[in-house]
Amino acid sequence: MSKYEVIIYWSKDDQALFAEVPELPGCAADGSTCQEALANVETVTQEWIETAKDLGRPIPEPKGRLAFA
Repeated sequence: MSKYEVIIYWSKDDQALFAEVPELPGCAADGSTCQEALANVETVTQEWIETAKDLGRPIPEPKGRLAFA
């Protein structure tokens, strides 16, 4: 399991739960349950990191809990 913060929320329009990793732009997944959304975003997170490495792009260090205003 990655150490990046994951935000899970319900999308009424899509009728699904979404899990996003704010520190990795565009890194998100959905699922019909929180567990499924979290498992899916873990897979997408690993793919995001592998792709960034392949492209020589920087990979942000996990910062832990983010503060939102």
